[in-house]
Amino acid sequence: MSIIIAKEHETEKKAMRDVYAQTLMELAEHDPRIVILDADLMNSIGTVPFAKKYPERTFNCGIEEANMIGTAAGMSATGLIPFTHTFSCFASRRVADQIFMSCAYAELNVKMIASDPGITAAYNGGTHMALEDMGIIRSIPNITLVEPVDGVMFADILRQVAATKGNFYIRLLRKMAVKIYEEGSTFEIGKAITLREGTDVTIFASGICVADALTAADLLASQGVSAQVVNIFTIKPIDVEGITAAVSRTGAAVTAENHNIIGGLGSAVAEVLSENCPVPLERIGVHDTFGEVGDVGYLKKRFQMTPDDIVRAALRAINRKNQ
Repeated sequence: MSIIIAKEHETEKKAMRDVYAQTLMELAEHDPRIVILDADLMNSIGTVPFAKKYPERTFNCGIEEANMIGTAAGMSATGLIPFTHTFSCFASRRVADQIFMSCAYAELNVKMIASDPGITAAYNGGTHMALEDMGIIRSIPNITLVEPVDGVMFADILRQVAATKGNFYIRLLRKMAVKIYEEGSTFEIGKAITLREGTDVTIFASGICVADALTAADLLASQGVSAQVVNIFTIKPIDVEGITAAVSRTGAAVTAENHNIIGGLGSAVAEVLSENCPVPLERIGVHDTFGEVGDVGYLKKRFQMTPDDIVRAALRAINRKNQ
């Protein structure tokens, strides 16, 4: 692992879906086992160029997500390396049994791309807003769950996933992410990354909440509060050692995730802390309710997921620590 943290956290010029298509085409050029399957969303995820270059390795399964996962499992059993894609609501709750039986229980090698997680589903609304997918996937054995934060991380993780036997669920922002890491960075799946050191509170963040956690740390610094920021990009297996080491220095914690606070990052960190290093914990995310229609900015405010909300949560955790 070699991390270069970006000096400026600006919106990337390349969408995450373009990183997916480009990286997969590069991998496919050198590995004929790589195939892609999609549930009628190839335009959305940007894999039409892959289909044109490798038509015999591209399978549009239509709006039949369960069939897609079963087909991918069968391909995996023959030695192929299938990458599947659909929106995260369909990639989790709709196909949970196929993931459990055909992929995980069978110990196969299926790579599942789940796009538009949580509030990034935006105008698709509550029915398409997967706020529970991490909880579903975390409870299934034999699967690794990762949420890359930007294009640099995603490209590196894709290469690792293609080369590693096993089932992976990649929770993917489909559009442009905020740049957190510089080109040349490499990552170790299963290991947390400290983006900013601090002594008063640790903010564990994933996905789109990482940039907001860094903004919150700046706001806290202006109030004389030293906040450590840790990017947890592997939700399962969770980095027990990294989490424990972080809170042992600060004594208070906040989690920030684009997900229900039940079942996702907040729950995973709470499990680690309760068993290893109990400290006050506050959780930022959607509080056990359904999503709704709106842009991401509105939804962050609606579900109290803004940098200001993270600041308030950090101050509550510190206050509890000092009582």
